[in-house]
Amino acid sequence: MRARITESGPTGSDVLWRITKLTFIYRWHLAAATIFAATTAVVSLFIPRLLGQGVDEALLLIKGDSTNRGDVESLLLNTALLVILVSVLRGTTGFAQMFLGETLSQRVSNQLRMLYFDKLQVLSFSFHDRVHTGQLMSRGLSDIEGVRMFVQSGLVQIVRVVVVLVAAGIFMAQIDGQLALLSLSFVPFMVYRSARLRLQLRTTWMKIQDALGDLTTTMQENLAGIRVVRAFSAQKYEQTKFDVTAREVVDLRMSAAKTHARGGGAISFAFLVAWAIVLWVGGEKVISGELSEGELTQFFFYLALLRFPVRMIIMIINSTARASSAGGRIFEVLDIRSEIVDQSVAEPLNVTEGVLRFDDVSFSYGDAPILSGISFEARKDHTIGIVGAPGSGKSSITNLIPRFYDPTFGNITIDGTDLRSATILSIRQAIGLVEQDPFLFDGSIRDNIRYGDVTASDEKVMAAAQIAQIHDFIESLPEGYETELGERGVGLSGGQRQRVAIARTLLTDSPILVLDDSTSSVDAGTDARIRQALKELTKGQTTIIIAHRLGSLQHTDEILVLDSGKTIERGSHNELLALGGHYKQLWDLQSGRGVEVAE
Repeated sequence: MRARITESGPTGSDVLWRITKLTFIYRWHLAAATIFAATTAVVSLFIPRLLGQGVDEALLLIKGDSTNRGDVESLLLNTALLVILVSVLRGTTGFAQMFLGETLSQRVSNQLRMLYFDKLQVLSFSFHDRVHTGQLMSRGLSDIEGVRMFVQSGLVQIVRVVVVLVAAGIFMAQIDGQLALLSLSFVPFMVYRSARLRLQLRTTWMKIQDALGDLTTTMQENLAGIRVVRAFSAQKYEQTKFDVTAREVVDLRMSAAKTHARGGGAISFAFLVAWAIVLWVGGEKVISGELSEGELTQFFFYLALLRFPVRMIIMIINSTARASSAGGRIFEVLDIRSEIVDQSVAEPLNVTEGVLRFDDVSFSYGDAPILSGISFEARKDHTIGIVGAPGSGKSSITNLIPRFYDPTFGNITIDGTDLRSATILSIRQAIGLVEQDPFLFDGSIRDNIRYGDVTASDEKVMAAAQIAQIHDFIESLPEGYETELGERGVGLSGGQRQRVAIARTLLTDSPILVLDDSTSSVDAGTDARIRQALKELTKGQTTIIIAHRLGSLQHTDEILVLDSGKTIERGSHNELLALGGHYKQLWDLQSGRGVEVAE
């Protein structure tokens, strides 16, 4: 699926400039890497001059006194030792440049990775509803690696390439201007081909990054739903689906490799043509006496030295094209403005009475209406129950209370304060939410419960577990509260995961408690014990309970019956039974069969 997060992302040049600005955070590190890169290039340029001068001096000695072989050998030895010394210096500065370039790229990529991760934490739920997790993971891993490669092999190396090209051109011009122009005649062609190559590769790399996102999505969904895959013997289908996307990635990478090879081959061919021209014209100049043998030797070594920037330019173009596409996908996310943000005048929510009010609230997911005209008031020691068929809007209410979404119409207030005028952090701290399908982290049971309050003592953790009716089970485990759960709490049953989640929320001691079908996987007896314990514990708290087991709502002060996003009945349990409407039908159906009836 090729779903773009936004209709138009940042341009390639803007992306590269923003990446470069990130490196300025480590300006001294960048300066050191750049200086060593330039130094390496300059030191390299002394080798052709030393060799050329050595050739000329050796030939002068031979022509002047051909019998004095020792002087020639001494000269050649001294020249060789100087070349070795310069090479050692070049190797040292080259190592420093490579090391600093690598560490700089790691720091920049880590900075970008943290910015990206932090952004995902604050983006609204509507964003996460429409974007695949695999696409986000691909951007946070492979795309950031593409940016890192640009910093390491592009941004720093370009300094070395430019210095070599400019300095070599100056030195060659000092020897013979005409031959220098002929030697560098391939440079305009190289610039032209490089520009075209970058545009072609950027388009290809954008397709590659999108395909990698789809590949990650396919794998992530397969692993998350591995039990469903095995249950339906759908391994072959999943393999085929994965193979199609994987082949697309291979084909796109092959296309990028061909484009890269064609561009590099053309530039290398132009370079070799320039080499042949120098050999021809330079040879004529040596024969005519316009150029010495040593000077022609310098030209050839300078041209040999230019092979490095020619090769590096191809690498730089590739890394630049990849970074402009990969960085564009990252900045595309970083530039998104969350739909749920603090207003400039937002203040922390101060909960005193704990009065939660829905005032004629309507809500839509995109163009699909979910809630219409919902009004109710929950307060301390006054428990609200909500019941309704799937799709009736129950969970949407729970998502609106902690301001995961904003209502399309109407107001939601706590103690008279509109949630949109309070800070998001203070709202979330005031509300304890237990979801129907709780998520547990890979770690110990203690750490999962303590996630509600990382500073909580062991005694508080155990007390919360006892209220959630999970303490005895935990104590029966060989490692007790230190038992590792595995991914998504795979070591526990559905009911046990729900009870751990209840304990986690109770630890927050929030003044407003929202239980979204939080005991749907728990047996009736345990559910009753949890409700009784919660009833005693939540005195002085505002509580909203969503349940499909109507017996869980008997003790509530008021029950809302939803249908198609509207409140069709409301009242206490006994009042609704006396009304003889939809609630009464559900009650009779569940009580008559003696089992839970799926909504």
